Amino acid sequence: MNIAICASMSFAKEMIEVKEKLEQKGHQITLPEGTEKFLEDPGREEDKWTKIEIDPFKEYFKVIGQNDAILVLNMNKKGIEGYVGSNTLIEIAFAHVQNKIIYLYNRIPEMNCADEIFAMKPIIINQDLDLIKGE
Repeated sequence: MNIAICASMSFAKEMIEVKEKLEQKGHQITLPEGTEKFLEDPGREEDKWTKIEIDPFKEYFKVIGQNDAILVLNMNKKGIEGYVGSNTLIEIAFAHVQNKIIYLYNRIPEMNCADEIFAMKPIIINQDLDLIKGE
């Protein structure tokens, strides 16, 4: 299966680890551009001007459109279990309207966007990558 991983860039290390595990299972995995740079500098944050300059939405939307599914690595952040940031929420919504399979690594977080995530019917895998099956 072709899968795009979506997550907060603060989870760069986890994205690379999960990518390697999924590739060992025969999946084709795409990470957001610049994931390795964030791994080298984990404290780095993209400001709004950087986002305007590189426009990651358009580029990663193309990537999501070319894949069968997304895997959202919703890890613990800011004291929230299964955190989903605003960029990732936008990517989930885009995948939903593109009729892509949406996998959540952990349960739906208790956040303001929980109902919206629930409505997009993600498959919650609870960190079990074996639940991701090729179509």
